[in-house]
Amino acid sequence: MDLNLKGKLVLIVGASKGIGKGIALGFAAEECRIVAIARSEELLLRLKEEALKCGAPMCETVVCDIMECNTQKFARNLLKKYGVFDVVVHNVGGSLISRNHLGGADDWNYALKFNAVAAIDMNSMFIPPMIERGTGRVIHVSSISAVMLRGNPLYASAKAFLNAYITTVGRQLAPTGVLMCSVMPGAVAFPGSYWDKFVKEKNPRVEDFLKHHQAANRFGTPEEIANAIVFMASDKSSFMQATNIPVDGANM
Repeated sequence: MDLNLKGKLVLIVGASKGIGKGIALGFAAEECRIVAIARSEELLLRLKEEALKCGAPMCETVVCDIMECNTQKFARNLLKKYGVFDVVVHNVGGSLISRNHLGGADDWNYALKFNAVAAIDMNSMFIPPMIERGTGRVIHVSSISAVMLRGNPLYASAKAFLNAYITTVGRQLAPTGVLMCSVMPGAVAFPGSYWDKFVKEKNPRVEDFLKHHQAANRFGTPEEIANAIVFMASDKSSFMQATNIPVDGANM
């Protein structure tokens, strides 16, 4: 299937490892021009080398911690430097935050900003020029936790908030030619991931988790998440506005 993505300008926030790296390499294989954002310069430089080898004609890297910057100003500066993006992928957030379900506003606000609001703030800059142009893709990496509401309450709640944003705002964007969606990974294993050390240790919790929560009886891979995102970035997804798409091995 020809996705017609060659030459598209793709911004990936959180691109240096794991799912983000898989996403970047997926777009590289489609010969997209990539702008990769992450905190680690070393990992970004490694990604750039791999992306260029995979077929990307361009892979620019920008070192930034979105939790420590003015996200609107950061987004404006990216637009000034690179122009309007064809595709924006927000691979931001994580469950390694406070797990105190009785925590105060600081804990909850951090979880919300990390998993949703920082990306939403950048969208306020990225999306208007897409609307003016009449086309664009904005894809968020959410989590199946947003639907299952299992695990860390702050994380699950923040991703549920993100999904609600995508559904409601995505509907408003649908007639404009700008498609907003999310992909909701289930448990994904890769070097350095939450599950990686348990797999290496042959911890019995791995078998228990797969048996009771993964109908596929295995973990997902970054490439499998990236495949869904690359498809959603193409014109083939043109009737899938405002969707939150599970890619989770039939999580249960």
